Amino acid sequence: MDSAAQDFQPRTFSIKLWPPSENTRLVLVERMTKNLCTESIFSKKYGLLGKEEAHENAKRIEEECFMSADEHFKQEPDGDGSSAVQLYAKETGKMMLEVLKQGPRTTVVPEAPEVDAPCQPADTVFDISGGKRAFIEADEAKELLSLLSTPGSSYKRICFSNRSFGIGAAKVAAPILESIKNQLTEVDISDFVAGRPEDEALDVMRIFSQALEGSVLRYLNISDNALGEKGVRAFSDLLRSQEKLEELYVMNDGISEEAAKALSELIPATEKLKVLHFHNNMTGDQGAMSIAEMVKLSPNIESFRCSATRIGSDGGVALAEALETCTCLKKLDLRDNLFGVDAGIALSKTLPKLPDLVELYLSDLNLENKGTVAIARALKQSAPHLEVLELAGNEINAKAAPDLAVCLTAMQSLKKLTLAENELKDDGAVIIAKSLEDGHTSLKELDVSTNMLQRVGARCFAEAITNKPGFVKLNINGNFISDEGIDEVKKILKDGKNSLDVLGPLDENEPEGEPDDEEEEEEEEEDAEVDNDELDSKLQNLKVEQDD
Repeated sequence: MDSAAQDFQPRTFSIKLWPPSENTRLVLVERMTKNLCTESIFSKKYGLLGKEEAHENAKRIEEECFMSADEHFKQEPDGDGSSAVQLYAKETGKMMLEVLKQGPRTTVVPEAPEVDAPCQPADTVFDISGGKRAFIEADEAKELLSLLSTPGSSYKRICFSNRSFGIGAAKVAAPILESIKNQLTEVDISDFVAGRPEDEALDVMRIFSQALEGSVLRYLNISDNALGEKGVRAFSDLLRSQEKLEELYVMNDGISEEAAKALSELIPATEKLKVLHFHNNMTGDQGAMSIAEMVKLSPNIESFRCSATRIGSDGGVALAEALETCTCLKKLDLRDNLFGVDAGIALSKTLPKLPDLVELYLSDLNLENKGTVAIARALKQSAPHLEVLELAGNEINAKAAPDLAVCLTAMQSLKKLTLAENELKDDGAVIIAKSLEDGHTSLKELDVSTNMLQRVGARCFAEAITNKPGFVKLNINGNFISDEGIDEVKKILKDGKNSLDVLGPLDENEPEGEPDDEEEEEEEEEDAEVDNDELDSKLQNLKVEQDD
């Protein structure tokens, strides 16, 4: 944690409650802007504001409320400013609600939320994460957190992310948090000790943990804190008291085998968990065993992310088996691990038990043909509502294409398909592209970049998507498509219902390159062999006339 210290510059602020510093006013404008243009119960009823319109309203609201509160303060020159702060907060909340009810001047498309968190009315959210990252010491903490300590505040969700708390700031925050912990339902203290020496960071975690102990949270985010086992145990008081968590985020936290075990031991109950995210840790196979135990006891999980966690075959098998209990699962993200074929096969046995899957991310898992075929066969009947399927970087070649094609034919709700960084070549491309031609009216994105494709394969994929309404992006970069082939692709797109705008960049395409023509080694007998009768049956509707 010491290495990031130079990125932060401590700042000194007045501890007077009124007037607020210019920085505090700017932070408030940023927070109001974010709340005004984020989808909520109000936007669903009155419409969603665009960012520019939201920012204009936020600046106007802040200026008017500041002037009103400042006049109030001048009428009470001997006061401490607390009543002015209270008026400032109350009026901003009231005016924001008025703006939301008025609706937008123009209609905008809502942005997708970054995390699976429910929307909250603006006056229940306290967020100091806006602006540049900076150290927070005692004086600034008093000023920034003053609204939280205002009598009668109704904040239920707090976000302290992107601000690095020192011991002094933590001691200021502790009594404030303790005074409102019974009303809190969501706490985001991700990335709140960056740049601090380890001992100081651990002490800050303990202070926050003790202050929040006993709160009944539905959402807890402790990501980006380089926790390790010591950090997890520093949060012991808080974690042990959580029996109704619905969302837990522990991403980029250095969660090792020991840390994963500690986490599994400390959280008393996971029956209500709907979201569990472990992205970018050093969990490994043994750590995966502890995570698997948590998963087994979390039957209501809807979103599980365990990507980039260094999990190999044994851990992958354990997770796959544990996921059998998660029959409500809608989003599964296991990308960038070392699962291999055996874990892929184990996962294929679990997938039929997850009928509500909508998004499945299985890129960079070393599945190879055998693991991919097993998964494709499992998905063919078990995931008709799948909207996102990612299988990039799994060493998939044309031998797996027939099974993938049959699987994709059944997935008529598919919106995004990623098969990048494989070895499909034209032979595999022809079969898969044919499976996407008919139906698939919801398809928006197709990524088949870096697949040793040439002219024929590129043309087939262009033909497959050219008339799909609302299609957004075709990525065929990183292949060996000749200049003539590129011209053909562009003509197909021009002649169809979609414009050239859907074609992604071609800066890494090699028109003069050619895929390796050497004979591939024969697959072992158990490696997804299919007899000719079965193959003919599967391909009866997938025959393609290939140009000379």
